[in-house]
Amino acid sequence: MKITFLGTGTSQGVPVIGCTCEVCHSLDYRNHRLRSSIHLEVEGKSIVIDSGPDFRQQMLRENITHLDAILFTHAHRDHTAGLDDVRAYNFLQEMDMPLYATQPTLQQLKADFSYIFHEKVYPGLPQVALHEIDHNPFLVHGLTVVPLPVMHYKLPVIGFKIGTLSYITDANHIPEETWKLLEGTETLVLNALQIEPHISHFNLECALEVAKKVHAKKTYFTHISHKLGLHGDVSKILPDGITLAYDGLQINA
Repeated sequence: MKITFLGTGTSQGVPVIGCTCEVCHSLDYRNHRLRSSIHLEVEGKSIVIDSGPDFRQQMLRENITHLDAILFTHAHRDHTAGLDDVRAYNFLQEMDMPLYATQPTLQQLKADFSYIFHEKVYPGLPQVALHEIDHNPFLVHGLTVVPLPVMHYKLPVIGFKIGTLSYITDANHIPEETWKLLEGTETLVLNALQIEPHISHFNLECALEVAKKVHAKKTYFTHISHKLGLHGDVSKILPDGITLAYDGLQINA
């Protein structure tokens, strides 16, 4: 499985215009963080998890010319706002884009992108095929995907386990039943928002505790705000086997 981090950032803690912090003005490309999303090439399939506001820019940057499906973790706009840009793949592939999400997320997509779902289809609009998921494993073009239910404060969010990869973003609590599903994870991708505690996200300390308990061979932190600090500085204090991800990072798992 080839994994490409399309984005490792977040809308949480976005600095105001004119911010002078070190991260915002860093010349290190690893500190330039678009909204969190990931691309997977597995068993000949091309899959994206979440299509945030930077979706088009991310896909162009990585030259991803084919897309088989999009999986959604939840309905917050920093994870869904780029959905309109699937129209390019509709045109290239002459197919509706399969979308996989829970019922509440699908309902929010229908509200946020109501023009897509009108009875009278306007030419050139995005064409999608909705697939409702729950907490049970499901298939995406023959590929088994295991949902990982977590909590984002009071909002249920779905992580995904594909093979030995587990991907969790926008979480601050992992239920007991999900810990069991995480067994066998060799590559863990987990949110680590900032140094200070946060009401709805794991901070660095909590993310390190989760990573230690999962005990994957390799852990990558994502959904990083500028409040976490500079990539180079944070990397120096991380234990072996735990790494800050960055936009454009590619790994094999």
